[in-house]
Amino acid sequence: MSRTTTRTAAVAGLLLTLGLATACSTGQESVKGGDGAVAPVNGRISLTYLQKQGDQEYFVGEAAGAKAKAAELGIDLKVVNLGNDANKTVSEVQSAIAQKTNGVIIVVPDPAVGPQVVQTARDAKVALLTSDDQICATGPDPAACTKDDLVARIGFSGQQMGTEVGKRAAEEFKKAGWNPADTRTVSAWKQDVTVCGDRVKAAKQAFTTGIGAQVQNIDVATDNTPTGAQDKIAATVTANANVKHWVVWGCNDENVQGGVTAMENAGIGADDVIGVGLGAYLACKDWSGSKPSGMKAALFINGKDVGALAVQTMYDRLKNGKDFPKEAFAPTTMVDPTTWKTAGVGCS
Repeated sequence: MSRTTTRTAAVAGLLLTLGLATACSTGQESVKGGDGAVAPVNGRISLTYLQKQGDQEYFVGEAAGAKAKAAELGIDLKVVNLGNDANKTVSEVQSAIAQKTNGVIIVVPDPAVGPQVVQTARDAKVALLTSDDQICATGPDPAACTKDDLVARIGFSGQQMGTEVGKRAAEEFKKAGWNPADTRTVSAWKQDVTVCGDRVKAAKQAFTTGIGAQVQNIDVATDNTPTGAQDKIAATVTANANVKHWVVWGCNDENVQGGVTAMENAGIGADDVIGVGLGAYLACKDWSGSKPSGMKAALFINGKDVGALAVQTMYDRLKNGKDFPKEAFAPTTMVDPTTWKTAGVGCS
């Protein structure tokens, strides 16, 4: 997104004026790990969970899972909603350190803040773990980062999720019996988010393999919100008025629901749309009523599982000296209008 450069510059400017907070040394033997030397905690652990878009349903669930696990383990946990504010990310990390947090778990609004966040945590000898989205210790783009410089992450495998989405889209396509020549696939995602790119790339590959043919794909850059995706995909539909059938996937449910809504508003019937969501927290709303929907399936990702796993992983590091895994993944389940309720999808 073009705004990334502006935000990155703003973050850099902020860092020039803000001093890096430091934590007091305990004098204890350090626990070694990829984020520097971190002191073990003998008493009660204090953690801070910083989330982008904290009012989004997935992240609400993630916070709930984190809080439940923290209560189980006897951890003091503070959850902070960063919204989409990159500058707030840095200041909240510093605030957490000033409040003597032992560890920070973070979902960044913008990966460009990665190096500043990592350096701040390292200087303070505070354990740092990411959930959902990756950040790099040495540069603003995780896609250009070496594996050793990626911060440990808890979440879902982008490749695995994208593959499942693409496979299901292929099954729905073959079931519909559409002609590849008058069909288009739409891949919608925020293109500076590495995990989104992993998901979309895998979906494309799995879909092509699954149908055994080539369907022209249209990449659509969005802000990962339903309205943002709807606006961009509506323009795509208008520019391709001769297309009869559409297949839509993206980084998350928001992109797919936005696309399905755009097509519905353009007069394209549900029978001519195959949307395969990623999350299921918005897809289920389409399935709660009696109206036909182009949302044919969605991969259920449970934020509660990620939040709980992130807190457990941090606890194991601080209490037991166990190194962070490079990545750890929570399970996923494909659901549709007939299975989402029994799968335990929360739909509010």
